[in-house]
Amino acid sequence: MAIGMLAERIPKIHLHCHLEGSLRAPTFIELAHKHNVPLRYRPGRTDVGTAFTDKAAEPDGVEHPYRFNDFEEFLLLFAAVNRSLKDPEDYARLAREFVEDALAQNVIYGELFVSPSVWTFFNPALDVRATMEAIVAELRRAQPLASFKLLPDLTRNFGSESALDTAKAVAAMTDLDVIGISLGGDEVRFPAPLFVDAFDYARAQGLHRVAHAGEAGGPQSVRDAVELLRTERIGHGVRSLEDAATVELLASRGIPLEICPTSNRLTGVALPGHPHPHVTLDGHGCIVTVDGDDPAIFRTSIQEEYALVEAVAGAVALERYVRNAIGASFADPPAKQAMEARLAAAVAELEVRSRS
Repeated sequence: MAIGMLAERIPKIHLHCHLEGSLRAPTFIELAHKHNVPLRYRPGRTDVGTAFTDKAAEPDGVEHPYRFNDFEEFLLLFAAVNRSLKDPEDYARLAREFVEDALAQNVIYGELFVSPSVWTFFNPALDVRATMEAIVAELRRAQPLASFKLLPDLTRNFGSESALDTAKAVAAMTDLDVIGISLGGDEVRFPAPLFVDAFDYARAQGLHRVAHAGEAGGPQSVRDAVELLRTERIGHGVRSLEDAATVELLASRGIPLEICPTSNRLTGVALPGHPHPHVTLDGHGCIVTVDGDDPAIFRTSIQEEYALVEAVAGAVALERYVRNAIGASFADPPAKQAMEARLAAAVAELEVRSRS
């Protein structure tokens, strides 16, 4: 089988994808212009009406809105993207374009992060339920080719009280394909112990729980997410490699990792000596899955991430990671069986083609 062929044809599973971070660059520019907001966000600065004075230029002078130098700048860019989304119609467009891009890459299932507390930070009057309805209506248009669920984010930066309030709000939205909660944001300044109550509440409500950890924060952040928050999956987790006991904890408990190779490289969290953390963690017996994180902002795609895996670790590893993603998903058993069948059929077809 030619290198790259499996990555192109294999069914794909989104387990670590921020919907807002999938906003196409031209759409971001258009919405920023529509709402007269800048393409950059600087906290505390009054900059309405200067929408195009902060364009980011490439070294060759070509302007691109999604350019940043470090993790802090990335977080501010993510904020700027959220500020450009003002009403349910904007979010419907975001979801509609996401579905178009996902289906074009043969994505068959996804559990997507959305950040309602960030939405209302920039737009306090926004009707969150109406916005969720607009998103879900577009995501459901992907059926039967693909199915998408939502994991609203309890953004760390807004503190523990906001996190609990968000958990309570989204627990009432399971009719809108909400299946759980996630925890993102600044894991260094807002560590896991602050969010125990919110995660306990979500678990009591029957919601699934995932958390970003081991990205900006070190191994202790991962351990706290597992042991205090009792999270079912870890987003990133690559800095677990700084501590053998944490890697063993993940492997022994079977806690799946959602690794995003391009994201980790661009934000500088991939460790020296571990240029491909997914390979190292897989070798230690961890359950590895791969995704694109904020694919538009990182100027990648899930297909490109799969291609990177195939080039570095081979087709067998890529197929294993996709099977891991199916198993690590919160889909019900019949849905998992259907995804396994689609995966097996695709691999078998490619094997026949490679022999002919």
